Amino acid sequence: MKAWLLVAVLATLQGCALTVSDPRALRPIDSFTPLAGDQRVWVEPGHEAFGARVAEALPAAIARVEAAHYLPFASAPRVYVCGSEACFRRYVLTPKLSAAVVPDNRLILSPNLDGRERHRLATLLTHELAHLHLGQRIGHYHSTLPVWFHEGWASLAADGGGAEYASDAKVFEAIRAGRRINLSVRDTPDKRHRADASGLNIFEFYRQSMLLVGWLKAQDEARFRQLVLAVQDNTDFHLAFWNIYGQSPAMRLAGFFDGVLGETNASNDNEPVQAAPAKP
Repeated sequence: MKAWLLVAVLATLQGCALTVSDPRALRPIDSFTPLAGDQRVWVEPGHEAFGARVAEALPAAIARVEAAHYLPFASAPRVYVCGSEACFRRYVLTPKLSAAVVPDNRLILSPNLDGRERHRLATLLTHELAHLHLGQRIGHYHSTLPVWFHEGWASLAADGGGAEYASDAKVFEAIRAGRRINLSVRDTPDKRHRADASGLNIFEFYRQSMLLVGWLKAQDEARFRQLVLAVQDNTDFHLAFWNIYGQSPAMRLAGFFDGVLGETNASNDNEPVQAAPAKP
């Protein structure tokens, strides 16, 4: 019982851009004012000190995202900083998150990041900025991009941000137990395949997704760059993947799983597979 309670508690701490917000997320943003000195940060009045912390972390976060995406932001990002629970609840349907990108591509930070989770500010800001960067180009949570790639790419850009609650070792243990992301299924506008579709908890899913994306990048960064540029040009992920790799994601990433299992990758002339990197 205690283990399940811990999972339930930690689930409330995730910064997850896949959260579906209700129509109130589309209401006019009218409770924020621009931070003096940085017009990209808008704060709930009275919480300027929190906004200043966000402004301090923002340049490095933007640089990491643009490097990970091989493109600048299509337009200057704006971050809305809620210093109170009431503010965050006004715009985000699931207010126990730590950060969210909601419909209309609005990045909103929770007061959690100025409280019990202040140590996660830089990494979660980067994770959500990665979603915002992509959203500027292809729209809010596009169904042609699998959830595992969407979240894994953002976590990789953020040096593990959003995937902190499961270690690499735990992920490898899950894979050896047969709990791995199902790379064969395709998302549709009304059906997205998240953690439960692969028999994983949310923490294992985020971390395993990050390691899969990191492995693709480490194996051949030139082709990885082609893939993510095609995705950002609004090409269907699976079509782009086949065009670039000549294989399906499941076939290509079998090498990652073989490596975890201590096997060799038949598609790479039986050479040992590189370890999946934890950093971009």
